[in-house]
Amino acid sequence: MSVKDEVIKAMKEAGKPMSAGEVEKATGIDRKEIDKAFKELKAEGAIVSPVRCKWEPAQ
Repeated sequence: MSVKDEVIKAMKEAGKPMSAGEVEKATGIDRKEIDKAFKELKAEGAIVSPVRCKWEPAQ
């Protein structure tokens, strides 16, 4: 499973918008890898930000 897949999975399981730090705690993945995945997911439109600095999967 890729880092992006793990990030999306963690967000879906949490059921609420998450910050990179929260994703790091939930997955144990290095913060730099999460930030890179967030950047790619944002560019793909796979995640959206309903609240400043927090992200959730796009509908």
